[in-house]
Amino acid sequence: MLEFLSKEIREGLEMARKRDLKRKSRLRVQVGHAVFPILRFWDEGFALDAALTPSLRGLVDVYDGANHIFQCLIVASVAENGELICEFKRSTAVLDRPALDYWRDENAPVGYLPRG
Repeated sequence: MLEFLSKEIREGLEMARKRDLKRKSRLRVQVGHAVFPILRFWDEGFALDAALTPSLRGLVDVYDGANHIFQCLIVASVAENGELICEFKRSTAVLDRPALDYWRDENAPVGYLPRG
């Protein structure tokens, strides 16, 4: 049905759709000091606005508002239908504590009392 509309109306509808996706999504990608809003996010990748985003590869940080939630290693990015589709090899959740390099027993005491 959209093929019967004029080119200007189709472009306007596409711009409105992208603007709506940007408003709904709090997710964003940060590469150095540059920040790009994420339009869609799935298990192996995410979509960005191709008009605003250069081709990406390498390690990027993903934020939900002000919260740093993932570090992703982008291995491929392709522009399709006005979106930059980025596929990542791994996404690592960011924790608020250091990673443990040993196994912690669930029944271990929380602390020890000093000798008195």
